[in-house]
Amino acid sequence: MGYSGFRVLLEGFRGQSGWKPVWRDPDPRDEYDVVIVGGGGHGLSTAYYLAKEHGITNVAVLERGYLGGGNVGRNTTIVRANYFLPGNSEFYSHSLKLWEGLEADLNYNVMHSQRGIINLFHSDGQRDAFVRRGNAMINQGDDAELLGPDRIREMLPYIDFSNPRFPVYGGLYHPRGGTARHDAVAWGYARGADTRGVDLIQNCEVTGIDIEGGRVRGVQTSRGPIRARKIALAAAGRSSQVAQMAGLKLPIESHILQAFVTEGLKPVIDHVVSFGMGHFYISQSDKGGLVFGGDLDFYSSYAQRGNLPMKEHVMEAAMTLMPVIGKARVLRSWGGIMDMSPDGSPIIDTTPVEGLFLNCGWCYGGFKAVPGSGFSYAHLIATGRHHEPAAGFRLERFNTGRGLMDEEGTGAQHNLH
Repeated sequence: MGYSGFRVLLEGFRGQSGWKPVWRDPDPRDEYDVVIVGGGGHGLSTAYYLAKEHGITNVAVLERGYLGGGNVGRNTTIVRANYFLPGNSEFYSHSLKLWEGLEADLNYNVMHSQRGIINLFHSDGQRDAFVRRGNAMINQGDDAELLGPDRIREMLPYIDFSNPRFPVYGGLYHPRGGTARHDAVAWGYARGADTRGVDLIQNCEVTGIDIEGGRVRGVQTSRGPIRARKIALAAAGRSSQVAQMAGLKLPIESHILQAFVTEGLKPVIDHVVSFGMGHFYISQSDKGGLVFGGDLDFYSSYAQRGNLPMKEHVMEAAMTLMPVIGKARVLRSWGGIMDMSPDGSPIIDTTPVEGLFLNCGWCYGGFKAVPGSGFSYAHLIATGRHHEPAAGFRLERFNTGRGLMDEEGTGAQHNLH
């Protein structure tokens, strides 16, 4: 079914009776060419690009819950390409270009809003670091603009400029950055994959991976065994648990990242804004809620909930940056399970098991990477070759030490990324 303004108007006159389900709800078949484990943003986009770009449609996406019930529906919806190091910068640049054409490609409104991202800095050292990052972004072909204090006052009049401890020296502006509706991204990719013949199997938990002679043969699930020539893992924070079924120990830890949303307010924040002296970032949704987050909970966990000390920490940063937020009532919070790698960068690669592919370790970059990740992962699965923008995301770098991408300069401690 195609979507358009005319179709919306027509269905209004017809009592909304002509809409059809966005995707099918099929039973799993006995065998597929490719089985994707994980029905979140990365799994769904991989299935879509396998069908669209490579003509591989005998594909099943297996999700133990409902589509979009994991991290793709539990984040702060930020889309950006302001990375610094080679390996990351070209990948996220490629992903942003896909974002910019995504709605036309999917014929689905994902509410992509390029409202711009402003990273504030509060010292001479931070200014120097952001100058370097901005130049790297421009060299990559993306956009960046250094803003002084006067321009920040003009664009962000609601933040605290009188705090002597954290004076605002300026900010790095990324105009093409912004937000998207996370649920709609999952729905759009699900619809696009289903339209091309992919089976989306919900309430289907993978309980085992069948391996014979060093090669995958299929998976065991709560809905019976499924044979497959290729199996692609895209289970985000559960990647370690799923990989263990194939005898793999991954170099990632799972941590909880909390997010928060307030009651709906009149428009006040036009951009995505991050606080340079604390891990805090905020934007305003189309419904008016202020959406914000901060640091990870610094202990490993698989629970989709957070703890009160981290809530307090995030609220402190919010009040420090913009005291006016203290008048807003927080409606709810949620937690996403973050698969944190030692160098803060992801893994898209083959594994020692023939026919088994790996996509994990996205740290804070999972949502903004959804289009690029699916495109590059599908290329690897279909061709056996790494897609050039993601060529640095190899698993072996953690064995050899060559090609590590420490984007934040925080070393090899997972929870510091």
